[in-house]
Amino acid sequence: MIHSKEYKLTQAVSHVVCAVAALCAVLPFVLLIIASLTDSGVVLKNGFSFFPEKWSTEAYQYIIQEWQTIGHAYLMTIVVTAVGTAAHVTISMLFAYGISKKNIPGMKFVSFLLIFSMLFNGGLVSTYYCYVRYLGIKNTIWALIMPNMLMNAVSVILIRNYVMYTIPSSLMEAAQIDGAGPMKVLTRVVLPLSKPILATIGLMAGLAYWNDWMNGMYYLTSRGGSDLYTIQIVLNNINNDVNALVQSKDLMQQLGTSGSLPSTTIRMAIAVIGILPILVLYPFFQKYFVKGITLGGVKE
Repeated sequence: MIHSKEYKLTQAVSHVVCAVAALCAVLPFVLLIIASLTDSGVVLKNGFSFFPEKWSTEAYQYIIQEWQTIGHAYLMTIVVTAVGTAAHVTISMLFAYGISKKNIPGMKFVSFLLIFSMLFNGGLVSTYYCYVRYLGIKNTIWALIMPNMLMNAVSVILIRNYVMYTIPSSLMEAAQIDGAGPMKVLTRVVLPLSKPILATIGLMAGLAYWNDWMNGMYYLTSRGGSDLYTIQIVLNNINNDVNALVQSKDLMQQLGTSGSLPSTTIRMAIAVIGILPILVLYPFFQKYFVKGITLGGVKE
């Protein structure tokens, strides 16, 4: 097939734009990894660079020395992300499946409440008071799970649109004629055909749980909830209290050095450890993510 000059030019420009966009997305991660392997003195003197004057693994040595704390936070992050994501997807799917049924009385009003809650909320003070006073989640693992577990309006809308406009209603009607009840239709027909949107919602919820540190700041105290710190909370504490780490004599003795603690590169190294699972898992979810967003966000 012979292509015109305009087509070739369009393809060339498209490839250049995509290449530039890809570099803009990848280069920060490359710089992050290089910065974590750069000598702290060089970083303080010259700043971050793709070609550092001196390499060092001192930041990762610190992580190994403090793995009891950091490893525990890493484990807590995995548990919170797994449990929270599963709960979030389950609640969102059940809610979306219910409001997708136009023939059920009251579903329009429930949908209105969903949209209203997306646009307006009670604010941080009232939310904090309800969670702490009535649900008692302060200094418990539920403080890291429950605030994000309760259904998200955007997730519900995406799943509802997918169920309503992508899954043929004739399939659900045929299952009902064969004697299947609502739950059987959901588990046997809707769920198997909803893998793209569920993977999309699961990925977004998983990223939110993995990167969350604000709930820990709100609901966990250093006196009663430090054992529940996730890796992002630990990283945030290091960012906010670098001077305390630098002045800690115990840490210096553990490192066996007389110099200063590599506080800047430690933050980079912990960030690298924190994003590794996301970088590993994202390629497997990418095709579902793109398809789910496309189909779930379109309304006929």
